Amino acid sequence: MAVKSKKAALTEYALLRGVCAVVNAIPYPLACALARGFAWFLVEVVRFKRKRTFERIKGCFPEKTHSDVRRIAIMSLSNVLMSAVEMIRASSLDKAWIERHVRDVHVYADRLKAIADEGKGVVIMVPHSGNWYMAAWAMARCGVPLFAIAAKQRNPYIDAWMNRQYGEGLDVVERGSARVMAEIKARLSKGQCFAILPDLRVPAKDVEVPFLNGTANVSHGGASFATAVGAPVVVAIMRRENGKHVFDHLGTLRPDPELSRKEDSVRLTRETMALLDAAIKKTPEHWFWYNKRWILQPVQ
Repeated sequence: MAVKSKKAALTEYALLRGVCAVVNAIPYPLACALARGFAWFLVEVVRFKRKRTFERIKGCFPEKTHSDVRRIAIMSLSNVLMSAVEMIRASSLDKAWIERHVRDVHVYADRLKAIADEGKGVVIMVPHSGNWYMAAWAMARCGVPLFAIAAKQRNPYIDAWMNRQYGEGLDVVERGSARVMAEIKARLSKGQCFAILPDLRVPAKDVEVPFLNGTANVSHGGASFATAVGAPVVVAIMRRENGKHVFDHLGTLRPDPELSRKEDSVRLTRETMALLDAAIKKTPEHWFWYNKRWILQPVQ
């Protein structure tokens, strides 16, 4: 991965810190209101990726009216911008803030702890829906032994900033490092919880699944960690409702010792994606429709 020049990196970082200063200086409700207003402006006035995004939504939901598609697109972008607000303010999101803004957070934290206490760790599958960072922060702030993987950013200053924003209680393993696979398995074997977003478009043919009225080529990597150590897979989604974050625990899947690890990984991947597909179709406005790496493109 090419690293940016020092001048470009510092310029980007200065702009980021300027935005951070403004967002941190105003009340959280106002920051979210401005994010929603800016999302409307981008979709309706700037027409940011409007044609492509509308076509994506209509293609997945042909029964939706133009008004429905427009609402989903605006709400989806609003959610992305509000998630950015929360990332910027992450260092101040303590346990008390989490308890006020994440509904029934201790119920879900206790449920995960109970599964982790079985001693084989937990693989938590969450999609690009709602604020997936908030899902991790909430569990970590409530004492769930949580870790995740993340790619190193091209800008080293922004990479360091993001690592600071992850906060206490959430360990982040760098993707692509030499020992990442071994470290994930070792942490799971110690009873820790591994949060991962299913890789929904991989260059090589892997597991093709029905998804959003199309076909997605999905990596079985997350499930393979579960089968390697016998860890259960918790499938969950996060969404916003009336100003709060809400967890939906969609299911707990367990490895089948009678299957080979590859067969079981494929099965767990298919069952995970079926649960996520149903949940996203139920509340599509929380899905990240603006991802440039669109997923409904099966490998030929």
